Amino acid sequence: MGFKYISAYFRHRLKAKTRHGTHSPFVYKLADEVIYDFSSKKVYEEIEAQRKKLLNDDKTASKVGKRAKNDLRSPRLLQLVFRLVAYHQPKQLIEIGTGFGITTAYLAKACVNANVLALVDTAEVARLTKQNLATIGVNNTTLELGKLEETFKMAIAKTTTLDLVYIGGKNDKDFSLTAFNLCLTKANEHTVIIFDQIYWNEEMQSAWQTIKNHPQVSITIDLFWLGLVYFRKGQAKEHFKLKF
Repeated sequence: MGFKYISAYFRHRLKAKTRHGTHSPFVYKLADEVIYDFSSKKVYEEIEAQRKKLLNDDKTASKVGKRAKNDLRSPRLLQLVFRLVAYHQPKQLIEIGTGFGITTAYLAKACVNANVLALVDTAEVARLTKQNLATIGVNNTTLELGKLEETFKMAIAKTTTLDLVYIGGKNDKDFSLTAFNLCLTKANEHTVIIFDQIYWNEEMQSAWQTIKNHPQVSITIDLFWLGLVYFRKGQAKEHFKLKF
């Protein structure tokens, strides 16, 4: 974690507010009922038990190595993603970056009647993702293996309505903006896009600024670790920074 990243974090903390600093009923409700709901849930324990097995498996660790450490987001963060999905109840989800199935499991368990299309770029990660999902007991997912740019473009082309998209696993400005622009072709007033690692580097921060400024975007919520994008009609354009 570099100096610039740490500096960005402290600047965010200085400017960010809590639920009580927001004047939007929509954002206040989201913060109060979802973002700051730190109560324990049994499903968290089930998924985290599998994470522990994954990281403690010497054979697996030798294969995934450094990538596992980078791709596996913290339990606290993924549990927030779980609550966001559970709150919005999308019918279809598209995920980029499976976290070896750990992230996917949180998405799928949050909305068991929805289908999660998880995009993965290597055969080994696909294998481990399938293995972990099977162990956790997740059966409402479809895994697509291939170059992420291509599989995401095909996924957007096939969908009739875009409910929720989680964009992680690739902290790259060009990819993030390409993915965002593809989402715009199917976005509606109920669409939610979750961007991971919006402060990862200066390029990602620039991408986040471009996304915020787009005229179709009505609300963004900057949680430092995640950026939430909404397209609510009739909503005055507002950007929020919240502590998390």
